Amino acid sequence: MNEHVEHPVEGIMGKTMEELRAMSGADTIIGEQIVLPDGVVIIPVSKVSYGFASGGSDFPSKQQQKLFGGGGGAGMTIQPIAFLTAKAGKVNLINISSNPNSTDKVINMIPEMFDRIVELLQKNKKDQSEKTDLPKE
Repeated sequence: MNEHVEHPVEGIMGKTMEELRAMSGADTIIGEQIVLPDGVVIIPVSKVSYGFASGGSDFPSKQQQKLFGGGGGAGMTIQPIAFLTAKAGKVNLINISSNPNSTDKVINMIPEMFDRIVELLQKNKKDQSEKTDLPKE
């Protein structure tokens, strides 16, 4: 029978992680929707970053009692980065980050690129139909 005896540092780390989980739930990243009187729905989007550290040490003792000293800490930042807006079935992403990285730029370009591709396909389809409709000489 192999019983695991929890070391005090495990308790410190476990409590630190438990508190971080409680603080950074899904509601922290995707906020509650706000419905405006004209029917526009606004949903805030945030970036959550966190870090933690914990540690400890057993100290030598001449007594039977084991001595342990330890501690832990955590830090968390929540930064609003965008808002999703929706009205009449149309959804937009409004980026509020002052310096979006390349991934953000690519994601923001997707709707515009999609519209351009659709326009291009429609134009090609129209051009093809015009070519077939030409009178034969």
